[in-house]
Amino acid sequence: MKRILIVEDERNFARFMELELMHQGYAVTVVGSGQEGLETATRDAWDAILLDAMLPGMHGFEVCRRIREAGLATPVIILTARYSVTDRVSGLDSGADDYLSKPFAIEELLARIRAVMRRSKRGTVEPQEAVTYRDLRLDPVIRTVSKAGVPLDLTKREYELLLVLMNHRDRVLSRDMLLDLVWGYDCEVETNVVDVYVRYLRNKIDDPAQRSYIQTVRGIGYVIRS
Repeated sequence: MKRILIVEDERNFARFMELELMHQGYAVTVVGSGQEGLETATRDAWDAILLDAMLPGMHGFEVCRRIREAGLATPVIILTARYSVTDRVSGLDSGADDYLSKPFAIEELLARIRAVMRRSKRGTVEPQEAVTYRDLRLDPVIRTVSKAGVPLDLTKREYELLLVLMNHRDRVLSRDMLLDLVWGYDCEVETNVVDVYVRYLRNKIDDPAQRSYIQTVRGIGYVIRS
């Protein structure tokens, strides 16, 4: 039986999700604060975590960030009534796998849960060899990136975006393709989120006096060229 943790302070809403998920055969645990959510998420094993963004005690984005800092790859879906691009980027940048705005149909939530579980299962393939480009080195085995031997501090999504671009060197990837490859085809984010993350990456890996590692192909997308 798949185990799902719900971290939600609105009791009626949490109970609604709990009953629907139990009806679908999931084992469900509900907690109502950010601190309790973090402790429960890191103490036990879960197949997915539904995490409200606005929680008492600790913001949901911070909870997610600390879950990732603890080394856990458990799929996390952020649930929130806020749906600006900035909010979506903040949620995904904290390490969330998906972002669902309230109100939503329970059928959509169930589909998102199945999707993040599938993506998590696909992520268990054997590690790849380290890839290099110019003075960048990305090691998928230990999930590190360095530039001229100096480690770079990339978020989970920045790392995955750079890995996709480096693995598809000389191939122009459209924004839609990057969404599919990095965020998953059924993740509800808009293509301009890709532009935001490319900008984040450039700020961390580029030198102002040199050509950018990631080239923009106007009207199409991005590419790393040999």
